[in-house]
Amino acid sequence: MNDHVLPAEARPLAPDKSVGELIGDLSKDVGDLVSMHIDLAKAELKLDIQQAGKTAGFFGAGAFAGYMTIVLLSLTVAWLLSTWMPTWAGFLIVTGVWAVAAAVLLLNGKRKADAMDLAPHETVETVKEDVEWAKHQRN
Repeated sequence: MNDHVLPAEARPLAPDKSVGELIGDLSKDVGDLVSMHIDLAKAELKLDIQQAGKTAGFFGAGAFAGYMTIVLLSLTVAWLLSTWMPTWAGFLIVTGVWAVAAAVLLLNGKRKADAMDLAPHETVETVKEDVEWAKHQRN
C-alpha cells in the first residue's frame, strides 16, 4: 500500500474541479485583478489631479494679484525715474528689469515642471508584483 501523504504545498487546492473549471476561475481572477488595478490607478490619478487643480487655482489667483501689483508698482517706479531722466528712459529701465525677472522666473518654473512626477507608482509596483506572482504560479 502507498500511505505516502503529500506535503500541504503539493496538494491541489481544488481537487474536485475540472481543468475547464480551473481555467474559468483563473480567467475570472485575472479579470478581477485587472479591474482592481484599473480602479487603483484611477483613484491615484484622481487624487493627483484634484491636488493639481487646487494648486493651480491658488497660483492663478495669486498670479493675478501679483500682476496687478507689479503693473501699478512699475508705473510708479517709471514715473519716479522720470523726475531724473526722460520719461521714455524710466519706462525702458523698468521694462528691462521685468524682462530679466521674467527670464529667471520662467527658467525656474521649467526646472520645477521637469521635476514633477505624476505617474501612479503604487499601481506600477503592484502590477509588477502580480506579474512575478503569475510567473511563479506557472512554474
